[in-house]
Amino acid sequence: MLSVVIPTHESERLLVPTLAALVPGAMSGLISEVVVVDAGSSDDTEQVADIAGCRFIRMEAPLAARLRETARGTRTPWLMFLRPGCVPEPGWIAACERFMEAASRLDDAGRAAVFRPPGAADLLRPGLSEVLALLRVMLGGGARPEQGLLIARRFYDSLGGHPDGSEPEAAMLRKIGRRRVTMLGAAARTVG
Repeated sequence: MLSVVIPTHESERLLVPTLAALVPGAMSGLISEVVVVDAGSSDDTEQVADIAGCRFIRMEAPLAARLRETARGTRTPWLMFLRPGCVPEPGWIAACERFMEAASRLDDAGRAAVFRPPGAADLLRPGLSEVLALLRVMLGGGARPEQGLLIARRFYDSLGGHPDGSEPEAAMLRKIGRRRVTMLGAAARTVG
């Protein structure tokens, strides 16, 4: 049902908690594949991906091109883009399934979703970045790349994939538009 794409570069340490959080999604059948697309790391990113059973692609190209090409090589109707260090919290599987089911039932392939930032109740010791992210969302700020992106392949393709430039993930969220981005009922925290 879902392919997860994780772009990496020297991301061995950050990749471990992200992949560990995805294991329940693979066990439930939600995740069909996890693809790690690497920009030529010299650390053990490839070994971490291999041990976790991910497909590993080494591609020394700009980030937008790596994301587009990797998405093109997947076969599921849904895509999830995560940065290394993005760790979906408990409840993420059900939240993603609800969103995908509702979008499919309504034939609303023109929507995407992001994880909500951890709220005060989710954080035992909030860091400044988590507090600022929560405040930004509460004050009507847009989604950020650290929140991941869940999007129907049809919608992704119709938008032309991630745009070229210095910040393709943020540009993709702007391209989708704030009104077409749903906040999932599950949080994701950023480690590292």
